[in-house]
Amino acid sequence: MTKRAIVCVSNDLSTDQRVHKTCLTLQKCGYTVTEIGRLLPNSIDLERPYSTLRKKLIFNCGPLFYAELNIRFFFYLLFKKVDLIFANDLDTLLACYLASKLRNNRLIYDSHEYFTETPELVSRPNIQKVWKSIEYLILPHLTNIITVNESIAKIYSSNYDIDVKVVRNIPLYKQAQTKKSLELNNVSQYKNIIIYQGALNKGRCLENVLIAMTMVADGHLIIIGDGDLTIDLKKLSYELNITDRVSFIGKIDGTTLHQYTRLAKIGICLLENNGLNYYYSLPNRIFDYLYAGVPVLASSFPEIKNIVEQFKTGVLIKNNSPELIAQHINQLLNDGFDTSHFQSIYTTLSWENEEKVLMEIIQKSEQK
Repeated sequence: MTKRAIVCVSNDLSTDQRVHKTCLTLQKCGYTVTEIGRLLPNSIDLERPYSTLRKKLIFNCGPLFYAELNIRFFFYLLFKKVDLIFANDLDTLLACYLASKLRNNRLIYDSHEYFTETPELVSRPNIQKVWKSIEYLILPHLTNIITVNESIAKIYSSNYDIDVKVVRNIPLYKQAQTKKSLELNNVSQYKNIIIYQGALNKGRCLENVLIAMTMVADGHLIIIGDGDLTIDLKKLSYELNITDRVSFIGKIDGTTLHQYTRLAKIGICLLENNGLNYYYSLPNRIFDYLYAGVPVLASSFPEIKNIVEQFKTGVLIKNNSPELIAQHINQLLNDGFDTSHFQSIYTTLSWENEEKVLMEIIQKSEQK
């Protein structure tokens, strides 16, 4: 008998490697998978070994966006044949939970971050209360929950007396075997590439990294991704007169992203302490840099520090001043960093290991 899973996410699917890997794991467990998200004006084409659906919404931000997203997801789930609903993050959970209750479907919840403590909500306490209420009303009733690291799992377990499993967002081991390098947008010509990959949003210290580039003697910064700060960051690069030393690549697929990352000498993963979500985060680029053989310059927050120190994958920074960022970049470019042990880490830190926990959760959900 065919088992059907619908995986819900609020982004446009194209750059969410965690959800992509989740869909592949569901397929391994015998499910026919449909991944549903939204279509954006700058969405790139998808080629996936499972079904995808991207809905074009009227609203793209604010309360009306979240309301429309959940209403659209709810009615989609209500009338589709499905055995397992997989909700990603709190912004899809309400629709998924209500649909699962009405249809008596199984539900797995994956919290990619400490959602209610994101900078966007911390700075708007009234809206934060709404999301905390949704969390408070639903989480105690869930039995199959995963999240991205131990710190967030402990917080949820303590707050709601629930069992939360950890599945870290680590690349597939086979990605480490990728050897082919490409000539990409003429960036291969640069000798000392510093790379940032991820959302271009508040709290990522990107403004300070740009300022730091004015003090880096010989380096080229590649910024890959899109977000609220894209226009402002491009404008700042012009004001700092460093446009010849910064490339904005925009949003690209995961395979091409890995090729860009492999060209770099340093990977940037700096965060401001703008709430508990960032403080306890473990960004997937920490592992993406590792898999590309690139040392990371990272913030000394608990989960990040644990990986960087335990596996010796880069350098931790005490503060995010442009002067100190530039100092560390120059030192790494001049002295280099020993990455000879990175290959031996991949068998320990791999999605193939992490997905064993996810498979157990999927199998557990089938036993109800």
